[in-house]
Amino acid sequence: MTNRPTLSVIVPCYNIRYYLADTVSSLVSNDRDDFEFIFVEDRSSKDDTYEALLDMSKRLRNSRVIRHETNQGLATARNTGIDVAEGRFLTFLDGDDWLAPGYLPQLVDAIERHDVDFVRTDHVQVTGTERRVHRAPEGRRDTPLDPRGSILPTDDTTMVDYPYAWAGIYHRRLLDRDLLRFHDGLRTAEDRPWIWALHRKADSYAVASLHGVFYRRGIATSLTQIGDVRQLDFIRSFELVLQELASDPDVADLRPKAIRNYCVVIAHHLRERERFERRVATRLKELSAEALRRIPENELQAALAGMDDQRKRTLHRIRGGMKEALV
Repeated sequence: MTNRPTLSVIVPCYNIRYYLADTVSSLVSNDRDDFEFIFVEDRSSKDDTYEALLDMSKRLRNSRVIRHETNQGLATARNTGIDVAEGRFLTFLDGDDWLAPGYLPQLVDAIERHDVDFVRTDHVQVTGTERRVHRAPEGRRDTPLDPRGSILPTDDTTMVDYPYAWAGIYHRRLLDRDLLRFHDGLRTAEDRPWIWALHRKADSYAVASLHGVFYRRGIATSLTQIGDVRQLDFIRSFELVLQELASDPDVADLRPKAIRNYCVVIAHHLRERERFERRVATRLKELSAEALRRIPENELQAALAGMDDQRKRTLHRIRGGMKEALV
């Protein structure tokens, strides 16, 4: 291509050979001369993902395959793609997911029409044969919005609770403001500090009612199904959110939301700890207790207000030393 591509699609891939044909076929059904597709092969260890990518990506008009020398995780794989992307807009797709035909042109149309920093979309969650539309939490559609205005309220689901990087499209100018790269090395929850920074610092965004991303759940290779030490990166992820919030002029208003999110995710992992390896489950409890003790008790009590009793008991028991929170 002699001119800058309109869109760069970044696709991290790791041990997803079984799903790759569906993924690439869906990209072929979205292909255009002014689109580029960047596959980042994160040194798969269990199958021939890399070799299959080299072959299948030839079906696309403008594609390249980059291979890491060592496995570095999803955040770094996305950053590798960002670093070489040339498009005016960028979007992401995980290597085991797929797109509806014609979805990418609709995505580009949405961001060009609204002239915003980024656009967020709904998605379709696929669990076995079941498909369910998950709507982005913001109800205002197809109009430019202030991203900061979609962070609160604290006790309701908002756009920072919908962190999926692949559910949207992002203007290249966000790169100049360091708002597109992820924290290197995060192996899970990499999109939490990313979505918070995006909503705190970008100037404009819109939500489009597009349902063209199909997100697989419950597959054996997904980190949501794996109980190893990588899952514990959610602790670092939320600590980064709190650390970066400290310098925000509205920290007093925004910090309670971040703490509540943190507590909800801690409680979720503790309640699901049977799926973890024993040593990882023990470490999960230790790190969760330390995280909860770092939060001042008054802030923690406020975060627990309105939560269900089971979550409260779980967090109370792990932290220890708290006053009764079941009120």
